[in-house]
Amino acid sequence: MEKAKILIVDDEEDLCRILQFNLENEGYQVEVAYSGEDALMKLDASFDLVLLDVMMGGINGFETANKIHKEKKLTVPIVFLTAKDTENDLLTGFSLGADDYIAKPFSIKEVNARVKALLNRTRHLRTGSHAPEPSKHWEDENLKVDYSRKDVLVNNLPVQLTRREFELFRLLFECPDRVYSREEILKTVWPEDGCVLDRTVDVHITRLRKKLGEYGSRIMNRSGYGYYFSTL
Repeated sequence: MEKAKILIVDDEEDLCRILQFNLENEGYQVEVAYSGEDALMKLDASFDLVLLDVMMGGINGFETANKIHKEKKLTVPIVFLTAKDTENDLLTGFSLGADDYIAKPFSIKEVNARVKALLNRTRHLRTGSHAPEPSKHWEDENLKVDYSRKDVLVNNLPVQLTRREFELFRLLFECPDRVYSREEILKTVWPEDGCVLDRTVDVHITRLRKKLGEYGSRIMNRSGYGYYFSTL
């Protein structure tokens, strides 16, 4: 199997060297960029994952991620590396298409685990394994899901969802009124990733509600149990 290709983007050279050494020992092909500008020059469709620091001089990580998606038109998974861990920073990162978020200081073991889990997940998506057909229990002409394109449309307008947000929405939408615990959601949307916290589910739910507009209120929480998509 071809080695996964990873780009590390951080202005701390010592940290880059440590990450590169350890990830290469795990069998990955690794390149390094010391700025957002350098990353945008190096990054192309051959990369499988980007580890991207938020606090850098020049173009910061959030701006770099935005340019990766909007200017370079790449859908490469992004994991933010940052010392910032407030809810607003998390929401900003996920709104820009981040697939994960690792707060500094972190252990190399944690980084390896998250990288492995995310690459396994994206490899699973690329293989096109069979997915269940959507539930027919509830339909609304103003809310549609295109499973082949991985799109959600509200009033015939596409809703820009990240991969995780789409998978989370699909899980809830396909079985309306069924309550999923955070643990069930984590196992389904973040399989084999023991480093993801329950709070990650809450952050993604918050983003999903905002993006769905009038339908966001249908994603409801049953205190002490979990989340569900309401048909009422």
